[in-house]
Amino acid sequence: MNFNETIYHIYPLGFCDAPKENDGVVVPRILKILDWVQHLEKLNITSVYLGPVFESERHGYDTIDYTKVDCRLGNNSDLKKVIQALHKKHIKVYLDGVFNHVGRSFFAFQDVLEKKWDSPYSSWFYINYNDQNNPDGFTYANWEGHGELVKLNLENPDVRNYLFQVIDGWMEEFQIDGLRLDVAYCLNQTFLYELHDHLKSKNPDFFLLGEMIGGDYNLLLKDNLLDSVTNYECRKGLFSSMNSHNLFEIAHSLQRQFGKDPWCLYRGKHLVSFVDNHDVDRIASVLVDERDLPLTYALLYSMPGIPCLYYGSEWGCKGTRTNHSDYDLRPSFEKPEWNELTDLLARLNEIRKEYPVLTYGEYETIYLQNEQFVFKRYDEKGQFTFLMNCSDHEVTCHFSTGVKKGFDLLNKKWYDFNESTTLPMKSFALYYSEWD
Repeated sequence: MNFNETIYHIYPLGFCDAPKENDGVVVPRILKILDWVQHLEKLNITSVYLGPVFESERHGYDTIDYTKVDCRLGNNSDLKKVIQALHKKHIKVYLDGVFNHVGRSFFAFQDVLEKKWDSPYSSWFYINYNDQNNPDGFTYANWEGHGELVKLNLENPDVRNYLFQVIDGWMEEFQIDGLRLDVAYCLNQTFLYELHDHLKSKNPDFFLLGEMIGGDYNLLLKDNLLDSVTNYECRKGLFSSMNSHNLFEIAHSLQRQFGKDPWCLYRGKHLVSFVDNHDVDRIASVLVDERDLPLTYALLYSMPGIPCLYYGSEWGCKGTRTNHSDYDLRPSFEKPEWNELTDLLARLNEIRKEYPVLTYGEYETIYLQNEQFVFKRYDEKGQFTFLMNCSDHEVTCHFSTGVKKGFDLLNKKWYDFNESTTLPMKSFALYYSEWD
């Protein structure tokens, strides 16, 4: 499998300005993505991850029908047009797999509401018929206390087989290249093992990404389970290190995860790295100093992992969640914007394509202070060297990169490394050196 990817994340219901409640009216809003294909190509994006696209009650994660595109986005033919247009530009497409829970209007749960224990789908859910002190006449397991999200019983072979048939249909009808598994940390592992074997037998390169927030990512990041998981640990470390001017935090996470020591957790593995998404505040709203925005992205793209951009953040869009809503994180833009930050990200995406060492290379810290960070990525062909100074003043540092000179990948000129290196304020540099 090729992990040399850069992912672009779209939350379609927000991106396409769909009604917040399913109104039952079919409108091909998802075709709006066609107007962004040129933007994605210019950004040098290799994969697009589409959040929930199938029929749901409100936000997409309360699925009603896994086989039908949400009417607020259009129909199945509209989604096919979008995916075909992306494929023509050699951009892969991953869909959101929401398999831990369904909406209350899902056909099987509706049957249970009507027939109770006599329903053939009663065992598809975790239902307590002894607790009748409820408007439904029973209680049921849900996701994190949200009653509108009814937990599926993935231990039931009938449920697993149903979901496998659903995904088979997506692969056949839409020709998707992978799945992002919602709340993968909640999913039954028997289901995940069988899902892996089922999908990889059809397409060994089918990408399986799991949402994980905390804990040991190796629980799911295995050869016979998932190809990748979301790296929330480093997401926090990236913005926190910048805001506190304490780069030791992100350096510690990178060393813990990808360092050379035998106890390091994920060396040689490929986590999805990100600074924001549809669930967390936009990075431009989180950083105390907006000048740190390009530095943060440069670090994101240089450290181990598969970078993922959230739509709109490539030009510095702001957005924060509230106690009651995520809608500000999921806006609709009339058209894509382009500025200096977008220029930088397009170049960083291009560099990722050109230099596989950033995907597969080893990681090693060279120099670390509160406001300065230097590390290298290296393989059998050469070394990538990353330098950053997030302070408000020029700094001269003393360290050895292990190479005599490097090609500046942003300014496209050669640089001679000496015993001391001067780093301008709020700056970063990316160098590549081939082995002699």
